[in-house]
Parts: sequence; structure tokens; C-alpha cells
Amino acid sequence: MSSLTCTCLGGGHGLYQTLLAARCARADEINAVVTVADDGGSSGRLRREMGIIPPGDLRMALAALSSEDEEGRLWRTTLQHRFGGHGAMAGHALGNLLIAALTEELGGIQEALDTIGRWTGSAGRVLPVCNEPLDIEADVAGLDDDPRVLRSVRGQVAVATTPGTVRRVRLLPDRPPVNPLAIEAIAKAEVVTIGPGSWFSSVIPHLLVPDVVDALNSTDAMVVVLLNLSPEAGETQGFTTERHIHVLSQHAPELKVDYFLADNHISPTEGERRHLRRTAEGVGARVAYRDVHAEAVDGVVNRHDPAKLAAALRDLYSGR
Repeated sequence: MSSLTCTCLGGGHGLYQTLLAARCARADEINAVVTVADDGGSSGRLRREMGIIPPGDLRMALAALSSEDEEGRLWRTTLQHRFGGHGAMAGHALGNLLIAALTEELGGIQEALDTIGRWTGSAGRVLPVCNEPLDIEADVAGLDDDPRVLRSVRGQVAVATTPGTVRRVRLLPDRPPVNPLAIEAIAKAEVVTIGPGSWFSSVIPHLLVPDVVDALNSTDAMVVVLLNLSPEAGETQGFTTERHIHVLSQHAPELKVDYFLADNHISPTEGERRHLRRTAEGVGARVAYRDVHAEAVDGVVNRHDPAKLAAALRDLYSGR
């Protein structure tokens, strides 16, 4: 993949690992298209107080792309540094504050991100999917005595932590204007990844921006959805791999995908693989099984291994 352009859509820890994978694959151009709906923690506080795009997922992408020399590694840990204590600074990540300060100084968040990218020797560019903060609203079952009743839950944190079952999500405002730089990054890519990550609050929101789906359907790139290694408590508790695919296609029925990349540790039966294959075919895709998980920590497998993921993407692209 030494001559490829990679554009990675997502947010949080999932996007962080995917960007590390793009670096391992030696892509010569990397663009991170990042979700902008976070409303919790340090990001939520800065969003409410300053009216800016929540910076947390943007910060994590910048950290993942920081150069691998000594100065770049120092920048990575500095961006991720989180203040402790109980005062006004408690819980804030330094990178979030830096993005907020530079946004005020330079007059725009893209200028702030590009400036930090230069300082950190970034291996790529970080692009908000929209140039305004978004909200997520979900229809949730199981919050009422009658399981058939759907209740509305608003906000990324509320959606991610609800004790009910998320049925559907939508963006507020509806049909938000996309960041033109994100569309440009998708158009010129040769490999586009979507996910992994929080399915309803980090992955699917990208696909609720109509212009993003149009760009994905128009690009000549290989489009790969990186499936989560396990269900997430709250959002997708009890979800099968098939249901992850089904929910994604429910929210973006027009989307065309080349591959759903699943880790082979899920070891579905042949019958389950047939169901997965049929569900993927509904969006014109195939399911590819590869070893992409990091070694288990205390028996838990929930993180993609960047080197393995890079090898899987390189293999899929060369066989396309």
C-alpha cells in the first residue's frame, strides 16, 4: 500500500486504531474524517461553553497521526494528557484546550487542526465531517413497562449508555451540510474505511449525512466497513455481527460497500456465514474474514491490531 491514499471515517478509539493501521500499511496520504456529535466530558464542556465542534475525537485522530520520532511521540502524549484534580481544569484533555484556543486565534477549526498537524509532523490530515456540532437522537425500546414503546433519547453520551435497546438514530439538524474537504478526501481515496467504533453514535452518524453517502457511492475507492470485534454495552448489547450489518444498511439503504471486514475469532457456523453473506449482499458487499484482533488482555478481545488490520486491507486491495 506504499502508494495508496487512505480516507478513514469514524471517531474515538476505533478511528485511532484504524489510523495507526493506515500508517502501518505505509499509505502515502491519510485523511481522517471525524464525527462531530460528542457531548460528554471535556469535549461536551468546551462545546457548550464555546459553541465549537467537540474536539475530543479530532484530538485523538491528531494523536494517532503524530510523527514517530521523539518529538512526535511527546506531542502524542501531550495531546492526550488529561488533567486530574477537582478544579476547573479537571477532566480536560490538553489537546482539546489547544484545539479550542487555536480555533479562537485562527478563526476556524480546520486552521487549528492543520496547524497542530504541522507542529506534530502529522502523517495525515484531520477533517471534521461537518463544520458545525451535531446532535444524535435515538429511538430506544425497553425504557417503558411496555417493550413495544419507543422513547426518544438525545445526545451521544445518552445513546451510548442507555439501558434500553437502540432501534434507530438520526442527526439534529437533519441533513446537515457536509465539510467539502471530507467529500474531496473520499473522492480521491483509493481505500476508504468506515468504523470500527460505537455503532450508533460514532459510525452510523457519518452515513446520515446524505452527501457522504453520495460521495461513497461515487468514489472509485475500495470501501471497507470494519466490523466491531464484540458488541458494546448500552448501544449494541447482544447484537450479532449480522445485526450490525443489518442496522447499518437500515440507516443507509442506498450505500454501496465493497467489503465488511470481520475478525475470524468470531467463528460463526456455516449457517451464520450464509446469513451474513446474504445481508452483506444487500449493499453489494462481500464479507471478508481475517485475523485483525490484538492479543487478549485478561481474556478480553476488543481492540484491532494495527499491523494485522493493515495486512488485511492490503490483501483485500491487491485482490480487488
